Amino acid sequence: MAPAGGSGVVIGPDGKLQKKSVSWSNILLGAGLNMFEVTTLGQPLEVTKTTMAANRGDTFPRAIARIWSRGGLFGFYQGLIPWAWIEASTKGAVLLFVSSEVEYRASSVGAGSFVAGMTGGFFGGLAQAYLTVGFCTCMKTVEITRHKQAAVGVKPPSTMTVFMDIYRREGIRGINKGVNAVAIRQCTNWASRFGLSRLTEVGIRRVTGKADDKPLNAYEKILASVFGGGLSAWNQPIEVVRIEMQSKTEDPNRPKNLTVAKTLKYIYSQNGIKGLFRGVTPRIGLGVWQTVCMVGLGDIAKDFIASLTGEKPAGH
Repeated sequence: MAPAGGSGVVIGPDGKLQKKSVSWSNILLGAGLNMFEVTTLGQPLEVTKTTMAANRGDTFPRAIARIWSRGGLFGFYQGLIPWAWIEASTKGAVLLFVSSEVEYRASSVGAGSFVAGMTGGFFGGLAQAYLTVGFCTCMKTVEITRHKQAAVGVKPPSTMTVFMDIYRREGIRGINKGVNAVAIRQCTNWASRFGLSRLTEVGIRRVTGKADDKPLNAYEKILASVFGGGLSAWNQPIEVVRIEMQSKTEDPNRPKNLTVAKTLKYIYSQNGIKGLFRGVTPRIGLGVWQTVCMVGLGDIAKDFIASLTGEKPAGH
């Protein structure tokens, strides 16, 4: 069966749309690749992006120096264990299940690959935010932005101690602070990534003369995904809002009981338009690295697994 534009849809032997079956080996592979991505360059880029967005007056070199001062090389990996690992090992499965189902439903009622991809990505990202990404990003941001008590000679509490302290004081809302901003970020992220990637794939097929039933090679898939991932950074303002809502950086001028709208207004009043795009460069870099891992290395890993099992890789 050949791919039919959307990731969750294939064309069966009878020429009709069919939903791709969800492979548990692909889910485990996705979790493993996500873990590799975040443990290598992913978390350092995430920490840099978060630090720049939380300290909007910092230049890029100043942000790097600030991170280094928190623990040298290990400063770039704050929030990795367990929060980034929990997020990495679960968010892929959530996205795969939800986006595939929605993309198939959208295609079955006549939506094109661009619209179906955007719709699947939108609802997949929304599900991610409320099921797993919300509290993980909150705790990662807390770890990155809270003042280190070690600087004044006090042993800092463990990350789980911080988690339980927030939970006791603020309950579920406390550990999910900023989750609505996360939801907006995730649904616009994946709507853009899926939609723009599909649009780029269509363009690549036109340029190369490939038919819809011919799979793109690894380089073409990476190009399409990098294009989609890079352009998806247009929503950086909502990412800066999310970080500000979750940040433990002290600022007496910051309003209490922040909402998305209040936070947006506060950041603009303090730092203008530039403040709303702080950290966009490392975020683009993060998107490119995620693409290389999940698309390039993903295809190589799938082919390797297929060679071991004797199965034909999907889409080949």
